[in-house]
Amino acid sequence: MKSVELNIQDAIYFAEKQYEGNKAAAVDAMAKLNEGSGEGSDFLGWLDLPSTTSQDLLASINKTADRLRKNCEYVVCVGIGGSYLGAKAVISALSDSFADFYAPTPENPKVLYAGQNIGEEYTAELEKLLEGKKFGIIVISKSGTTTEPAIAFRIFKEMLEKQVGKEVAKDLIVAVTDEKKGALRTLATQEGYETYIIPDNVGGRFSVLTPVGLLPIACAGFDIVKLVAGAAQMEETTKHSGDENPSEVYARMRNALYQAGKKTEILVNFNPKLHYFGEWWKQLYGESEGKDGKGIFPAAVDFTTDLHSMGQWIQEGERTIFETVISVKEPAITRRIPEDAANLDGINYLAGKRIDEVNKMAELGTKIAHVDGGVPNIKIELNKLDEHSLGQLIYFFEKACGISGYILGVNPFNQPGVEAYKKNMFALLEKPGYEKETEAIKSKLK
Repeated sequence: MKSVELNIQDAIYFAEKQYEGNKAAAVDAMAKLNEGSGEGSDFLGWLDLPSTTSQDLLASINKTADRLRKNCEYVVCVGIGGSYLGAKAVISALSDSFADFYAPTPENPKVLYAGQNIGEEYTAELEKLLEGKKFGIIVISKSGTTTEPAIAFRIFKEMLEKQVGKEVAKDLIVAVTDEKKGALRTLATQEGYETYIIPDNVGGRFSVLTPVGLLPIACAGFDIVKLVAGAAQMEETTKHSGDENPSEVYARMRNALYQAGKKTEILVNFNPKLHYFGEWWKQLYGESEGKDGKGIFPAAVDFTTDLHSMGQWIQEGERTIFETVISVKEPAITRRIPEDAANLDGINYLAGKRIDEVNKMAELGTKIAHVDGGVPNIKIELNKLDEHSLGQLIYFFEKACGISGYILGVNPFNQPGVEAYKKNMFALLEKPGYEKETEAIKSKLK
């Protein structure tokens, strides 16, 4: 079943010449991916991941998730960047919008996040929440030495061991890490933690369909078999170059708009459950394309909410933007607007309509206004928000990202710029081995 539809008709006339002009580059980009002949080809493990993920692995992940679900009120997912964003995107999209306000129930723990920031209040407040509670930890790090998750894991590991003892704690901690090397691998072996492997050839921002994302998603109670099956279907759909490949068409279109001067892409949703999907998408494209002085700037907004804050700028600001809209065709719940005898708010003309009917007209009206105002519009429609559709959408964007990066002329699979702030931070903190850097940076601050 095809769950994701792409429509570029409200974008192509803004850059039709460029779109036709980069067809050869798109074909070449597809060849680089399929043949593994482009830059960063040692990080293409995600390309056939959905179709090669074994049922045995999925069953093992579900078994581990069931153990945590039975023994925990909360599962703390420790990771940063791709090590948590994919899981949070899927869990948020599939969860009750107010799930965080309900108490955990037996075999239905809450998934919480740590190590995605260095917030002292955040960490202390999470400790306060977990005090005296039954919790487990999924720690996700290839190296085990990334600063933010390393701090969080040290704190919550110590807390868990104090509450239940080391012997019990080891069965409530699962490490997702490198197969053979790194600090976390060493610790997991020493302590006897159950482990899952982050494949060497899959970068963090492409890792949601590995145990990195699948284990937390399963702990939240969602069907990872359907998620992977949806991704596998999109993998098959996007195998070959041509106009029937939605990932290639999207990559060509966004590059054509970039060549026509549209430097910022706004990912728009009209469903608040997709907020964190936008956060995952921003990392995927920002980290993949923002290099060598190039790259579309990825931003995300929630409509109609942000139409009351960003709408003016989008409608009449600098004409260097385009929109990619994720639209959900059919909500899972039906709620109609009641009639009111007094009609003081003047909305009786909407009485009897579904709330989503109003939302869809807001979506259509916004598109017409923005396109008329010079903002190209790409539309991606999902049949509904479920595991299968989200699996398709994840793989669609991942494949398009690889194609788009190669069209742009960059290596989509490295992130050399990420290290700059880390080196400065380590120098300022006087980390051993950074003595020269510490001396140099302190001289700048005098």
